[in-house]
Amino acid sequence: MLGLADEKLVEFLKAGKDWTRLKTSVPGIFVLKMPSYRSSPARLAVEINPVDETGAPKKKRGLVIRDQEELREFVSLVQNDRLKKLVIELDQVNPKKEREKRSDEVLEI
Repeated sequence: MLGLADEKLVEFLKAGKDWTRLKTSVPGIFVLKMPSYRSSPARLAVEINPVDETGAPKKKRGLVIRDQEELREFVSLVQNDRLKKLVIELDQVNPKKEREKRSDEVLEI
């Protein structure tokens, strides 16, 4: 017997549009409906994509994880100390991002 979450996933796989994201209860983690490709059937994957204040993804496409093996590989890579060191070095070399100034000013038309 399938649980409620499993039933929702089965329905999303059957009826969801290709490349559609399904929000989860964890901000930044989505279920992504991937289309069939050549001999591979349509499938679901996890997409990790940071969200903004409204819960919308910040990037057009996040990190897509198709199975447990890919998850293990990505976790191993992300936890690598040399990656952390490289990102720190990139932050020092790259130009600083200017923060967008949000204005409460409203144009009356």
